[in-house]
Amino acid sequence: MGVPWRAVLWRAVGGLIVLWAAATATFFAIRAVPGDPAQAVLGGPGSQAGPEALAQVRAEYGFDQPLWMQYLRTLGRLASGELGTSYSLHRPVAAVIGEQLGGTLLLAVLALLVAWVLALAWLLATTRTRGPWNTLGSGVELVAAALPEFWLAAVLIVVFSSTLHWLPGLSDNTAGGLALPVLALAIPLAGFLAQTMRGSMMDSLTAPYSLSARARGERSTGLRLRHSIRHAAAPGIALSGWAFGYLIGGSVVIETIFARPGLGRTLYNAVTIRDVPLVTGIVLVSAAAYVLVTVLAEIVGGLVDPRPGRAAA
Repeated sequence: MGVPWRAVLWRAVGGLIVLWAAATATFFAIRAVPGDPAQAVLGGPGSQAGPEALAQVRAEYGFDQPLWMQYLRTLGRLASGELGTSYSLHRPVAAVIGEQLGGTLLLAVLALLVAWVLALAWLLATTRTRGPWNTLGSGVELVAAALPEFWLAAVLIVVFSSTLHWLPGLSDNTAGGLALPVLALAIPLAGFLAQTMRGSMMDSLTAPYSLSARARGERSTGLRLRHSIRHAAAPGIALSGWAFGYLIGGSVVIETIFARPGLGRTLYNAVTIRDVPLVTGIVLVSAAAYVLVTVLAEIVGGLVDPRPGRAAA
């Protein structure tokens, strides 16, 4: 048991490739959308900008250059840490992201924590060496993992806001306003995490050390809490980087449904008006958060995983 530093290093190198791929895909995807980017700078198609104004913006922003030159220019700017200026807001992209990042990170972190709590609680309640509990547990996990976020968000609003009047339907700065968005993201992820960890949990219950613990009088609940949960957590922790990226991506839908400010809602608005620097900046920050959590998950997984030789991975 220990930190797999070689794997961590490879994760970091892979993270740089992810950032490059994200920047490249975003650059070409946005420019593939029909329309003139110069019009986006001047306020969109409804701005009624004249030919002279459009020509001036194309020259200023380099839109009159070949696409490959624009691409290299964008990569150079991003490599220097410069995210540019938002076309629509006329403000530095870094400042816009800084204002919206906290809300999205709070939503994603809370959803990840709640998903882990739900997944572990469900595993502890339904993992048995025999009986129908495992079948029931697997079935509920499958259904939860398959729930579309937008549908689940709508159901939560109807039940807990419109019918029971327990929680607000629109997100606000209170804990109650966070509850429904967090649950809408956490429940499907909890089902997926539980599915991922159930096999390891069941294997650990029939492992030799579990049989020895039972022979010493260890109760089933104590066995799962002291031994099995560590084996079950290892694959879930390894997937936490992906899970965090999934939550950041899901925030686009959830923040829009619950009218919650954040990167997801800002990204949606930026895409609709072709605000290239803002879209690129948000995608890169989201990719960087995914890479960081993936590396941290590798370190934590090495500390939690009880298998010998893990550090040499």
